[in-house]
Amino acid sequence: MKNNQEIKLIDGIFSVEDADKVITKLINYKIDYHIREDFSNHIRFNNNIEHSNIRVEELNQTIIAFKRFIKEHSNNSVKFKIKSFISIEQEE
Repeated sequence: MKNNQEIKLIDGIFSVEDADKVITKLINYKIDYHIREDFSNHIRFNNNIEHSNIRVEELNQTIIAFKRFIKEHSNNSVKFKIKSFISIEQEE
């Protein structure tokens, strides 16, 4: 039985505007996921949500750094090649 899986999530050439939209939406979705799940788990099970709070802050910092990167290229007609893979490994 295969214990690992890799999923190709993004593989393409994007304008500055489209790259900004795709990456920002993905990161924001992950932030929203943490917020919803943490709220639910905290209410239902009184779980500690500190780890997710830290992760949300890391993701917010990632957006800030990415927006800075995009801004540096906003006056150019450059294209970005973006590849993103999700690697899933069975925890032992």
